Amino acid sequence: MKRFCLTSLLIIIFSVTNLHAQKNWTPLFDGTTLTGWKQLTGKATFQPFRGTIMGVSAPNSPNSFLCTEAEYGDFALELEVMMDDTTFNSGIQFRSHFDKSGNNNAGRVYGYQYELDPSSRRWTGGIYDEARRDWLYPMSLNPKAQGTFHLKEFNKVRIECIGNETRTWINNVPAACLVDMTDYHGFIGLQVHAVSNPAFAGQRVYFRNIRIKSISAFSSDFGKGVYVMNTVPNYLTDYETKNGWKLLFDGEDSKGWRGAYKDGFPEKDWEIRDGTITVLNTEGKEGGNGGDIVTLDQYKAFDLSFDFKLTPGANSGVKYFVTLKENNTGSAIGLEYQVLDDSLHPDAKLGMNGNRTLASLYDLIPAAKQKRFIHAIGQWNTGRIIVYPNNHVEHYLNGVKVLEYERGSPPFRALVAVSKFKIWPNFGEAPEGHILLQDHGNEVSFRSIKIKTLE
Repeated sequence: MKRFCLTSLLIIIFSVTNLHAQKNWTPLFDGTTLTGWKQLTGKATFQPFRGTIMGVSAPNSPNSFLCTEAEYGDFALELEVMMDDTTFNSGIQFRSHFDKSGNNNAGRVYGYQYELDPSSRRWTGGIYDEARRDWLYPMSLNPKAQGTFHLKEFNKVRIECIGNETRTWINNVPAACLVDMTDYHGFIGLQVHAVSNPAFAGQRVYFRNIRIKSISAFSSDFGKGVYVMNTVPNYLTDYETKNGWKLLFDGEDSKGWRGAYKDGFPEKDWEIRDGTITVLNTEGKEGGNGGDIVTLDQYKAFDLSFDFKLTPGANSGVKYFVTLKENNTGSAIGLEYQVLDDSLHPDAKLGMNGNRTLASLYDLIPAAKQKRFIHAIGQWNTGRIIVYPNNHVEHYLNGVKVLEYERGSPPFRALVAVSKFKIWPNFGEAPEGHILLQDHGNEVSFRSIKIKTLE
């Protein structure tokens, strides 16, 4: 009898708790009408259909958006989405806004967007900045979450926003993490993307079970190891710190750095100011007057991320596996992530097949990059270098992978054999080395330099 009473009590407690949790959610769609929503742009149609909001693409139309009349700040948003064609594209706006004068007074929706991408690119769950800054979190930053979106069936979407941080999921798999200070509130919107080919008009996307609630803490199921695209200078979130990231530059001093062939930090031609570390202009001399700077510590396998800003015609680089054993003149020897103004600096046209251009493995492997992912000279770009314990290496530019190779492999050695590095035995194959910022005599700034060791 006691066991029965205890079991009954637990059932009652669970039911009350579950009911309370359900009450915290506010449905944004009643299943039959579009009450609380309004279409702001585009000619695509949105209509209730069998418990869903069905969006249907239209020819000769810009992106179409059905948006909530209310705005939201810190929240968890959940819904289910189905798409039935890999040639279609959609998205979910959040913390977004409307510019009545945009698109020649036709109006423009702008702001954060959760990407819905069933194409072979597989960027569902990434974060795009609609009508503003383009991609903020391409899903190439989290390949583990790619392929979790399923065509022709409903997929669970979750977005959580607190303060300047956003986290996304697709089918309960952690997808993207963005830290950004641009928007802290705005409306929710459902997108039907414009179609470039009129033959593709009539494509459909379905949304259902749309609900939202206010939150003050993130869900506990985000997992470990998701890369954080952090646009706040020289700052790490608690999530990053707990996952092993540390700053190599704190924005205030030269702690952790020294001259490549010096006991201390260079006394001239490097400047730390306003949260940046900048190599100054000294007429383009390789090795400069101040010289390269290197980390005090050495690294074997790591994930390195850094922001850089070029001045017109500038040349620099981020080198890794720098041992300083060569004791050569000019810049110290190491594998180099090229930092370059491709349009104005002559080095971009040297080497072979563009292997001296921005984000390339200098003089060895060209970066395969699209212009849309290159930020203009004078703006900040984000570079990333991953060296895995098995010597697989990847370069990224603004979240997109632009090259990969196997350090020490026969193909790698073949490339070295026809490069300027052929005179250095076992070039690029040191078991560990320093991280280096190059003084090439041009003004280039760095910030948000962070690293995570990999095992």
